[in-house]
Amino acid sequence: MQTASTNICERICNKSIPELFLLLNIPWPTVSGIITKWKQLGITATQPQSGRPHKMTEQGQHMLKRTVRRYCQLSAESIAKDLQTLCGASD
Repeated sequence: MQTASTNICERICNKSIPELFLLLNIPWPTVSGIITKWKQLGITATQPQSGRPHKMTEQGQHMLKRTVRRYCQLSAESIAKDLQTLCGASD
């Protein structure tokens, strides 16, 4: 009995990049990048990026301003803690 993963492997294993590109309808650089990552690291999952974090979006800024205005009696520390919790940030 064949499983779904066996069936998929039969279709894509041992194929060249051009064959995979056509078979999967995925852009050539994406196919090439995934294969390269697999050969170098043994994984295909996206890894955490290094560098400076992105700036807060306009929507996030608006939400922060609205929260501060609505709960102006709260301390800045408690608002910051709540915001970190909502954003999933750690200390």
